[in-house]
Amino acid sequence: MSPESRLVHIVDHVRGLDDRPEEQAGDAPAELVMVVVLDGFLDAGNAAARAARHLVETSGEAPVVATFDVDVFHDYRARRPAISFVRDHYEGYDAPRLVVRLLHDSAGTPYLLLQGPEPDNRWEAFCRAVQEVVERFGVTRTISVGSVPMAVPHTRPIAITHHANDADLLVGESPWRGELRIPSSAQALLEVRLGEWGHPAMGFVAHIPHYLAQLDYPRASTALLEQVEIAGRLMVDLTALRTDTEARDAEIAAYLVANTEVADVVTALEQQYDAFARSEENGGNLLADDEPLPTGDEIGQQFERFLAGLDGSEGPDGPGEPGTDGPGQD
Repeated sequence: MSPESRLVHIVDHVRGLDDRPEEQAGDAPAELVMVVVLDGFLDAGNAAARAARHLVETSGEAPVVATFDVDVFHDYRARRPAISFVRDHYEGYDAPRLVVRLLHDSAGTPYLLLQGPEPDNRWEAFCRAVQEVVERFGVTRTISVGSVPMAVPHTRPIAITHHANDADLLVGESPWRGELRIPSSAQALLEVRLGEWGHPAMGFVAHIPHYLAQLDYPRASTALLEQVEIAGRLMVDLTALRTDTEARDAEIAAYLVANTEVADVVTALEQQYDAFARSEENGGNLLADDEPLPTGDEIGQQFERFLAGLDGSEGPDGPGEPGTDGPGQD
């Protein structure tokens, strides 16, 4: 038994996977996609976590087919799990779980979902443990999703960064030019290592308006799952997410009407976004010339009030409690 085998327990026989049919004209098994969502670093607007929750909810049954030894990967003092204190005793410990579930899309096609907190340490060991899952179940493509805060307005389409360890997997053009040095993540390293081991892996990162990064932003969750549908050849019922998106958009719009100083900042972001869109064909970068963004202090001051209003903390005249908010960044 390899050391990595002790880090992940894989169910011996999974009905619907071990007996899935082979391709019509060959010996290879039918395609099996695994979606990867690791909570924490790459989850502005709670977009990825919300997308994963939607996949589980729409699948019906979601049995666990592999469990990682979370004690090995999790830093409990950095991210302390919640527990309830009820009068004179503790109960309801919210233990972190890093698992792989078997889901089915709207057409009954099986696929896997790797979900849980991003490992705080031993990333290389985690990647090798995921490799065991990929090879045990015959995963043919791994698709990760995430989201990052950007200086973009919520009134424009969600931009998506496409990435893959094989250029043939890309289903869209990257908005970036040249090389960017950025903080790494377990998901990013996993894509690199899977490529080195001969396993296709790709992913999508949604650009979230930075002033909404601490709120649930279902519009981004919807955009991510639309890309997963294309890349994974899956069919996902997005009705509930689109309903939540409309409700959130209406809530934001009503708040901007009542708070013109915040609306002015959004207008400045719209002008910057549109200037970039006009210059993109000529090789323009993300910060187009002659269209300065508001300063960080200006944005911060205005959107502290914006977030407070959406949280319902401004009282009865505020826009009300959204009810599904959660932290967007670790």
